[in-house]
Amino acid sequence: MQKLINWLEKNIMPKANKLATERHLKAIRDTFMTILPPIFFGGIIAVINSAPAAETTTNGFLLAWSNFVSSNSVILSWLNTVTLGFLSLYVCVGVTYYLAKSYKMETFLPTIIAIAGYCMLTINPTEISYGNVLGQLTYFDGKGILVALFVSIMTVELYHVLYEHKVGWIKMPDTVPPALMVSFGSLVPCLIVLGIDAIIFILCHNFAGTCFAAVVINLLSPAVSATDNLWFAILVGFLLNFGWFFGIHDTVWSGFLGPIEYGTLSVNAAALAAGTALPHVFTVSFWCYFGIIGGLGNCLALGLLCLGSKNKEIKTIGKLGIIPAFFGISEPITFGLPIMLNPLLFIPSILTSVVNVTISYILMSTNIIGRTYAMLSYNMPSIFGAYLSTGDLKAAVLIVVLIALDMVIYYPFLKAHEHSLAIAETQVNEK
Repeated sequence: MQKLINWLEKNIMPKANKLATERHLKAIRDTFMTILPPIFFGGIIAVINSAPAAETTTNGFLLAWSNFVSSNSVILSWLNTVTLGFLSLYVCVGVTYYLAKSYKMETFLPTIIAIAGYCMLTINPTEISYGNVLGQLTYFDGKGILVALFVSIMTVELYHVLYEHKVGWIKMPDTVPPALMVSFGSLVPCLIVLGIDAIIFILCHNFAGTCFAAVVINLLSPAVSATDNLWFAILVGFLLNFGWFFGIHDTVWSGFLGPIEYGTLSVNAAALAAGTALPHVFTVSFWCYFGIIGGLGNCLALGLLCLGSKNKEIKTIGKLGIIPAFFGISEPITFGLPIMLNPLLFIPSILTSVVNVTISYILMSTNIIGRTYAMLSYNMPSIFGAYLSTGDLKAAVLIVVLIALDMVIYYPFLKAHEHSLAIAETQVNEK
């Protein structure tokens, strides 16, 4: 085991750290971290908009809630649409901003160009007349994330190259205000970038009869479906916890997983607002509330076991770490026990997530448990987050069952860890 640890520290850790600082992935990661407030707001609206009342409901509170939703359906749907439903637009703006910032470019103009290009490639115009412009916003939610990433990265990279090489630079007198000088200097780069967007729009509109986003979705639908299956969920559960065991934070993976997890959540939220079946199981709330109960390593179950330990050190760590773990923060237990680089706790730290993800995915895919459509907070306790993100009380019961299973998995390994500490303490006392 020690040889494996040394090999990973020498060969994998440097590459993982380098990956975490790669400018494009960092821009995507920073974007998803920054746009959490509107996502949370949209999640709250989605919860409000899903009153758990049926025709046979007699509870006065639930009936009043249902009546409120019915009488304010347009308002609630619109509030959800302009937050979660505009996810791809916010991703386009964020990635453009952070990527331009990483090049030390001025950020305003590239962002404006990216918004224009994004609208060209995601909106399918249905009527354009004086004072009246109509178009479908179908791909403003999670379905348009791939286009948002394409537009933002293409805009910044091309603009950066053209501007740095002063392509089409218009020389202005020194007396001209700096803002106007930048505007004229950027004129040709802007025209070239927008011209490329326009060509793509024209080709898709004339030959495919739809927008670029629809063409991309049709071409990549098999690949998108491949990320929403049990095996992919298990792979994520394994890789993130495997990396965390060696000190690789899960934010390293967010540049890859963010567009997938938030995209499927946004599509589910849109389906809920439309009154149709929720198509996806693997979302960011699925992972946070069901896959890692108590943070990476499923530390809530481990913390509960630590509280009952006969070893004073382990028991103290349990007391210190149980409340943070309840709110999804695993660091006190991960570094205090520790889990990280501890061969005895390597297997259960990964196995618990694999078990949680497998059971949850099967129950949701078979519609025994409701699917997620809202993300309230990363630090929302799983038992509450599971219920509020699905509107299904059975989801909260499932969390309790999963915690119990995680405790069963961790128990023999924690006992072995206790025994190893006892032996080490005895050896120290003998000296």
